Amino acid sequence: MSRSVNIGIAEEQLGEIVHGLSRVLADSYSLYLKTHNYHWNVVGPMFHSLHAMFMDEYSELALAVDEIAERIRALGAPAPGTYRQFAEFTVIPEDTDLPDALEMVRRLVAAHEATARTIRETLPLAEGAPDQVSTDLLVRRLDVHEKTAWMLRSMLA
Repeated sequence: MSRSVNIGIAEEQLGEIVHGLSRVLADSYSLYLKTHNYHWNVVGPMFHSLHAMFMDEYSELALAVDEIAERIRALGAPAPGTYRQFAEFTVIPEDTDLPDALEMVRRLVAAHEATARTIRETLPLAEGAPDQVSTDLLVRRLDVHEKTAWMLRSMLA
């Protein structure tokens, strides 16, 4: 923590929440990059629908990462913001190839599900603090990732 804040949450709990939110931020930013990459590089019969869907998804994620980072700042800590830091915190694998369109969808499903799991691991820390603001943020993000994973899975049926 960079600066002590006195908002009714113990310093140790703040540190745990910040660490969890940093993981969520890293997963979200990694997912943003993956989705934007796929938007640029998707080809095939589903090009138009996937290109548009991916743009909607990375645009939503761009706003989300800002909100998550600002919450970390409000809790008195610096938000991670470098590729190195994101790589340390994220569970989202970086692509080393250029997958076809259906594999892009499969990988995005896996990334949204992984981000949902990270959120579920962080949520009890915020709930137990109690940090209602972080709890609300995490619940809203969980809803987005679960719904997006469902919509993407539906394309694979």
